[in-house]
Amino acid sequence: MSGKRAALLTIPLAIAGVLGVTAPAQAAPTHHTKPASLTCQGKGIDRSAKVHYRTETFVKAPLRTIWNLQTDVEAWPSWQNPAIPVTMKRLDDGPLRKHSRFQWTIPVPPGMPYPPGDVTIVSTVRQLQPGKCLRWTGPLDGPGGMHIDGVHVWNFVKVPGGVIVRTEESHTGPQVDKDVPGSTAMLGQGLEIWLKDLKKAAEHR
Repeated sequence: MSGKRAALLTIPLAIAGVLGVTAPAQAAPTHHTKPASLTCQGKGIDRSAKVHYRTETFVKAPLRTIWNLQTDVEAWPSWQNPAIPVTMKRLDDGPLRKHSRFQWTIPVPPGMPYPPGDVTIVSTVRQLQPGKCLRWTGPLDGPGGMHIDGVHVWNFVKVPGGVIVRTEESHTGPQVDKDVPGSTAMLGQGLEIWLKDLKKAAEHR
């Protein structure tokens, strides 16, 4: 599978699959124990989804720095490294909060098995507890009937010396359900890259 196709098919509500995926997707790291699903104010991912992935990392940086990076949506492209150009736009004003909405726009790269056009994602923050957790949902729609529903949860746990950042995401839709192992591997790869970029950005502030 080409890097561009891997990137596009992995596009989640959090755009994880676009962030730096320039090589064919490989299996994401295997977690030998299955931890409980992440939640924010009691709500988690779509438990019925066939495609889902959870991961975490330790970030040696203040919680405020990490939280500000993660909630300044329009600034994400400044510290992430997308393989495909991504345009971010807040659809409301002020700090990110419950009911905030933001839009991703990603052009379909040439040579893709889809008509020319843009992939659009409109995410809605469903739960947010400052410095603790964040959860958003929303549909991805694109040319040729592309449609993916995603749910993305983030947890931030302050520990000695830094913060443990945990994230979990689920995808449903015909494009991902027809290849669950491949879609899961690509989703995992995208989320691992997101955490790597977040860690690097926070630790160099």
